[in-house]
Amino acid sequence: MDQRGHGHADKPADAYAMADYVADLVAFQDALALGPCVLVGSSSGGYVAQHFALAEPTRTQGLVLVGAPRSLRGRPPFADEVDQLTDPLSRDWVRSSLAWFEFHQPVPADYAEDRVDDGMRMPAHVWKQALAGLSDARVPTETGTISAPTLIIWGERDNLLPRGDATRLAAAIPGSRLVTYESTGHMVLWEQPERIANDIAAFIDEVVIGAGNPPPVGQT
Repeated sequence: MDQRGHGHADKPADAYAMADYVADLVAFQDALALGPCVLVGSSSGGYVAQHFALAEPTRTQGLVLVGAPRSLRGRPPFADEVDQLTDPLSRDWVRSSLAWFEFHQPVPADYAEDRVDDGMRMPAHVWKQALAGLSDARVPTETGTISAPTLIIWGERDNLLPRGDATRLAAAIPGSRLVTYESTGHMVLWEQPERIANDIAAFIDEVVIGAGNPPPVGQT
């Protein structure tokens, strides 16, 4: 799904708090009648996934957190750039924002350009309010205990989240497993799509099928 403000989702003038993102996930599950799911979240999406698992434990069968922060409190290095954005966005600026992340595995040029298209679909107010909503949210693992089986995947050359953050996140989620991808940066999904697809599939086999539960209708 596209989160509110992103991709082809609606782009309301406000309501980009963490509670809004969690409520959207609940509505998405209900609309598709999925029932409890394994939720995969990359980067800030993994932060949303943690909040969802705490707020909706009966809907969360498992978590895969990919390059996910333990905390987003405070302002990231690029916050000043975001604060200065106005519509219409500059495509050159959106493309340059990819430089916030270091890549250590080849990323196809057409795929990266598609991500620029995604960024262009976000009006300036979404960039600003989405960042504020994430930064203002309470640190999830400091507000409760995540009980869902959790796989944490981290790129060893992540320039945004040092290994200490990944280790602290794993320590804060009982029974979680931390897997490190060598020679990989923050955007693990972009750099290691085949490996991560295999690891997610194996985790689902372990958590869902291994527990004797069928996958949601229409999924295997």
